[in-house]
Amino acid sequence: MAKGKINVSVENIFPLIKKFLYSDHEIFLRELISNATDATLKLKHLVNLGEAKVDYGNPQIEVKIDEDKKTLHILDQGIGMTTEEVEKYINEVAFSGANEFLEKYKDSAQDSGIIGHFGLGFYSAFMVADKVEIITKSYKDEPAAHWTCTGTVDFSLEEADKKEHGTEIILHINDESEAFLKEARIRELLVKYNKFMPVPIKFGTKEKTLPLPEDAKEDDKPKTVTVDDIINNTQPAWVKQPADLEEQDYKDFYRELYPMQFEEPLFHIHLNVDYPFHLTGILYFPRLSNDMTLQKDKIQLYQNQVFVTDNVEGIVPEFLTMLKGVIDSPDIPLNVSRSYLQADGNVKKISSYITRKVADKLKKLFKDTREDFEKKWNDIKVVIEYGMLTEDKFFEKAQQFALYPTVEGDFYTFEELQEKIKAAQTDKDGKLIILYASNPADQDSYIQTAKAKGYQVLLLDSPIAPHLIQKLEAEKENISFARVDSDHIDNLIKKEEEQVSKLTEEEKETLKQQLESVIPKKEYSIQLENMDSEAAPLLITQPEFMRRMKEMQQTGGGGFMGMGNFPELYNLIVNTNSPLIETILKAKTDKKRARLIHQALDLARLSQNLLKGEELTNFVKRSFDMIK
Repeated sequence: MAKGKINVSVENIFPLIKKFLYSDHEIFLRELISNATDATLKLKHLVNLGEAKVDYGNPQIEVKIDEDKKTLHILDQGIGMTTEEVEKYINEVAFSGANEFLEKYKDSAQDSGIIGHFGLGFYSAFMVADKVEIITKSYKDEPAAHWTCTGTVDFSLEEADKKEHGTEIILHINDESEAFLKEARIRELLVKYNKFMPVPIKFGTKEKTLPLPEDAKEDDKPKTVTVDDIINNTQPAWVKQPADLEEQDYKDFYRELYPMQFEEPLFHIHLNVDYPFHLTGILYFPRLSNDMTLQKDKIQLYQNQVFVTDNVEGIVPEFLTMLKGVIDSPDIPLNVSRSYLQADGNVKKISSYITRKVADKLKKLFKDTREDFEKKWNDIKVVIEYGMLTEDKFFEKAQQFALYPTVEGDFYTFEELQEKIKAAQTDKDGKLIILYASNPADQDSYIQTAKAKGYQVLLLDSPIAPHLIQKLEAEKENISFARVDSDHIDNLIKKEEEQVSKLTEEEKETLKQQLESVIPKKEYSIQLENMDSEAAPLLITQPEFMRRMKEMQQTGGGGFMGMGNFPELYNLIVNTNSPLIETILKAKTDKKRARLIHQALDLARLSQNLLKGEELTNFVKRSFDMIK
């Protein structure tokens, strides 16, 4: 029996300190299962090379709880360790056996699945245990070893009576961590971190009903047998080649990832790259609502099939964090700060690759199945518009598939849209004015007016649309967007309708004075326009610039650029050719004129959803009085 002190030097312990600054002690199980997986895959690799003269068989990892003895056991049938290797890999803290193995077999072990990046991670066990034992036997013909430590630099190491190769880790759980002796808690962690590990993980047994044979008699009953409860799928869809998968396989895997998700995904993107980095994964486009805050953190990040996190910000482009699925890469540095991740060269390359891959897939879907793509547009537009707003490279690629729907339900790319409206919707300076609605129900009267004049009106109703419009105007030459109820439409109306007014200049001046005596100047800028007699007598529009600044202020909070709160200001367009306006001008009494002006103004405000509270009550009462 040997005794001694664990060799802890500054250069050895420092990487360990950085690696295990975990906030959750539960991570210990992930580390120990990862070590067991490495040990198993190492043995497989050596058997394949002919260096290990043992039968690999069908090994599995087993996790057992002994609640009475307060112990948790992790057993593998892997490569095992000799006494000398225990001294080297366990007693010299932070010496990474996996890294050394990969270095030794770097040419042949590249695709072995050995995790490596986790290092041994063995000492995370002491976060939950006040005593840890290792009983291990190497695949080599050497005696088994039994190592014991109580969390200090003191240890004991002696020969053990173990016949089969492999390792058993025994954790004597401390009083503060007794939750890890509960079956439900351990199962939860195994499913969370190890659901797709490449080596079968047994946790207890379960009853299984066998199907009846084909020659079974009518009164035969199915047999029930006890089988190992294997908690993981060792061959998840993302580790397979796309050519080996059918559409149903992708749908089944989506259900496996999100068993409580009832809707099918719209489509998927299979990621598979070997150079200049390793990355596999499957991303799904779900049906999205306009509430982006509820969508994030649905992508799961794995490293060699070991779950790491579902917070992929910094690795996946931000606009794609609303998708679902899996990303697996051994080249992503783990357990480091987010600022480090954002500066890491591999991470930037991976993020760029994912952006390009998603853009290419969307382009292909649009090109091959445009009709179906249009049907799905409302469910995916938030992601695409967000990407266009935040990623310049994606913005460029999206010009080929981003759609701009009209209120009529037609869909155009930006190039198609320009061609469609270039002749009809230009202002006096030749700038193309693109009209859009953000709320068709509230803006219906303006939409109908625009449509009656032959204008195309887009439907841009996502929460990102106002910001995207700003970017499009900055990127595209000689183009301006205007909401259909904004003052920009006046330029088009003036150009289209060079109507002659029925009123003289003197009557116009009198009319303006009459209106200003009733309508507060601080809320409305009154503009007399010569329009068709059938058009609305009064039309309320908003200054496009002021409305946008107000929206941006609401998005950012507080005053905008130190300017304080923007006032509510509207343009009141008065149709001088309307019969009602002529009636107002010629009213016999000031009281009747004022009532007509109030009624006409309130009708215009009602169409803009601006009439509320006491003002709405007064309008309804006045309307009933006028009917009487």
